[in-house]
Formats: sequence, structure tokens, C-alpha cells
Amino acid sequence: MKPGDRVADFSAQNEEGETVRLSDMLENGPVVLFFYPKAKTPL
Repeated sequence: MKPGDRVADFSAQNEEGETVRLSDMLENGPVVLFFYPKAKTPL
């Protein structure tokens, strides 16, 4: 991915265990996604 690329709709669990969808979040305005490696895993 590169900045500005479009992402397919997906769902994931938030920190409270609730399932959220990207398309639902986009209804309220722009969304910034960032990804990082799981803690204590090799780079």
C-alpha cells in the first residue's frame, strides 16, 4: 500500500471487543489507518 491507496471494506474487533466496519466509520468522515507489528515479534 501507498499513501492515498483505497482499501477494500473490512471488519475488525476494537479494543472493547466490538466488531466495527470501515464503511461504518467512513460515514462520519475520513479515517486514518495505520498498522504496526505485534509486540515482541521480529521485524
